[in-house]
Amino acid sequence: MQNDWLESRVQVSPTQTALLMGDRQWRYAELNRLVSGCCARLAALGVQPGDFVGVLLPNSSLYVCLIHALARLGAVLVPLNTRLTLAEWQWQVAYVDCRMVLCEPEAAAAGQDVRLVPVDETWLDAESAVWESQQFGLNRVQAVVFTSGTSGRPKGAMLTFSNHFYSALASAYRVGVLPDDLWLSCLPLYHVGGLAVIWRSCLYGTAVDLHPKFDLMAVNDSLNHKPISLISLVPTMLARLLESRQTWPETLRLALIGGAAAAPDLLARALAAGLPVATTYGLTEAASQVATMRPEDVRRKPGSVGRSLLFTTVRIVAADGRDLPPDEIGEIVVSGPTVMAGYVGEDALTDHTFHTGDMGYVDADGDLWVVQRRSDLIVTGGENVYPAEVEAVLKSHTAVEAACVVGLPDVEWGQVVAAAVVVKEGTAVTAAELTQLCRQRLAGYKLPRQIYFVPDLPLTASGKIARQELAQNLAIARLASGVEPTVSQPEPLS
Repeated sequence: MQNDWLESRVQVSPTQTALLMGDRQWRYAELNRLVSGCCARLAALGVQPGDFVGVLLPNSSLYVCLIHALARLGAVLVPLNTRLTLAEWQWQVAYVDCRMVLCEPEAAAAGQDVRLVPVDETWLDAESAVWESQQFGLNRVQAVVFTSGTSGRPKGAMLTFSNHFYSALASAYRVGVLPDDLWLSCLPLYHVGGLAVIWRSCLYGTAVDLHPKFDLMAVNDSLNHKPISLISLVPTMLARLLESRQTWPETLRLALIGGAAAAPDLLARALAAGLPVATTYGLTEAASQVATMRPEDVRRKPGSVGRSLLFTTVRIVAADGRDLPPDEIGEIVVSGPTVMAGYVGEDALTDHTFHTGDMGYVDADGDLWVVQRRSDLIVTGGENVYPAEVEAVLKSHTAVEAACVVGLPDVEWGQVVAAAVVVKEGTAVTAAELTQLCRQRLAGYKLPRQIYFVPDLPLTASGKIARQELAQNLAIARLASGVEPTVSQPEPLS
């Protein structure tokens, strides 16, 4: 029987630090013991190999143990976004047919149709147990991570252990690994970026400084008092950090910036402050990183995300599928062993090729430039928002004739969600009423920050809504009016 990655790591470096949270730390041998205890708990609940198990929890040491325990049992992790509404995550749970959802006690009290199992840190007090791992085949699905995909409903990307393995190897080849690396991660574990850090550190035998969420004071405290060498941030987090400090620890060798496009002026500020920023382009469907530009090249080419990683091929194709020459904009197509097995309920990607829907180009040096992410997809504070989902809620109001949701550029958030609404003749509705409707049915980061009432929506020659034209019009109106958003700004990933 093949050992899982954590068991294999314990055989090599049992006393090496694996995980830190606040003032606590766990070595690999201790983490392995806790994982075996979680395996016993999960098995007692009836978890079997192949079961889909949802996890609706904030970042914690328990969550890390559950990631390893479900892998050891042969079950499939379904990490659920804690910022979603009840209806939103319940739909995901039903879609993949989760056997149960592990959640905090207060969430379990909701008593919904799905089997909700309350878990807390007492799970880590279980007596030590020896738990033999299920066959740890690389082609086995480790997790189903939901992403906005290219349609209004979220899609479940099936990530295999092979995807994680090659992603870890390719990332190490590009950014390097040192024996004493300590990776500060405040990205949520329900995002592929947060999940990737857990697996990479285990494979490397290095440590993770895990934060429950992005808390500026806590992150600065870690930077000040721990030998942090790597940190993962979305642009919003980077902007806040730059405003809060002038110096950076000598141990910090790389700040990976992803989740959304970083504005050139933000990168210029970071470089001027002496922060070693590395811009990245990644996808849930490709197990995180696709391309990464090292700091010395970011200074030379701000705005580019660099070359594709080892094993990964990036092509730029025209609408007819032709490969385009350098400097011509087309769809970004990613191929390689990090590409997911496929979406749940859809055909498998047997050729490991994924058409991203993102637009970009590759320059003569082979560096990738991302022009637009997934056509209509809005990325705000590192979170993905698909306009169709928000539009459906707005149009459910009896006074709304039509609605279009777009992303407007924003220095701090990358983009903010804005909506143009056409009201039915003879009816009336306020922005506050529509905001409240959205708040009841959507996660907070999906709420329109500004709502504009318009007589009609611009159309293309084929009769479709001209989203790009509308976005330009709203951006101009926003600048001209100087009006503050109708609701408070979203929080970054937490």
